[in-house]
Amino acid sequence: MLSFRPAFFVLFLSTLLLGSCSGYQKLLKSTDVNKKYEAAIQYYEKEDFFKAGTLLEELIPLLRGRPEAEKAQFYFANTNYRQRNYTLSAYYFKTFHDTYPNSEFAQEAYFMQAKSLFKDSPEFQLDQTNTYTALEVIQEFLNRYPESKFRSEVEGMSQELQKKLENKAFLSAKLYYDLRYYQSAVTALTNFQQQYPASAYGEQAAFLKLSAQFDLATESVAEKQLERYNETLAFYQSFIDTFPQSKQLKDAEKMYDNARGAADKLKAADTAAVK
Repeated sequence: MLSFRPAFFVLFLSTLLLGSCSGYQKLLKSTDVNKKYEAAIQYYEKEDFFKAGTLLEELIPLLRGRPEAEKAQFYFANTNYRQRNYTLSAYYFKTFHDTYPNSEFAQEAYFMQAKSLFKDSPEFQLDQTNTYTALEVIQEFLNRYPESKFRSEVEGMSQELQKKLENKAFLSAKLYYDLRYYQSAVTALTNFQQQYPASAYGEQAAFLKLSAQFDLATESVAEKQLERYNETLAFYQSFIDTFPQSKQLKDAEKMYDNARGAADKLKAADTAAVK
């Protein structure tokens, strides 16, 4: 008899599952709105968000004008979030907030829209359009609900997204240097310094900017070299003033000495040519 128990258990479990699926399939085909709604809420509370979401999506147009419609739309948005369909959940939470601005769920819906967009933000190496959208919604939330219980979490999301943009900006600027596009690197690194003055990449950005300017001067045509070497000297002075204990100080001093020597030779040549 013992040898039959596993098979019996599997058969029993399969029967339960089939019965459950059969009941769910009947609900999908049912035209009883109240019965469907009650089942959707039960599935939601049991955290079966797929079944709850499928039923709620069918019910929303049928519940229009009824008091249950508000809860159905909020729950439906959240079923998408809980299934990690963040683009859809952001859309449906926004739709909810726009439709029910005075709802008890309105603030939470706005928060969940921001959180959905935060979750949908890609790795910093990729295009950051979604990240900018998330930051805009986060700022709108903070402006609208300055005393919100969600404020601390929202500010944390904002800081994380800003850090992602900072990483992206620095790596993009560094890429110009790595590709030997020195003039573009200088411009990008200058913009980075202005946008992120307190960045952890500050020292590295300043050194790369000095190095890019030195290489740009070295590779320039003769008539542009003196001006660009003088810029190198200015970048060096800024670097040592800001980072006097830098581990790259010797490399910076070597570029300074070379730039100073080259600039002096160019000045001497110009003076001799005038005579």
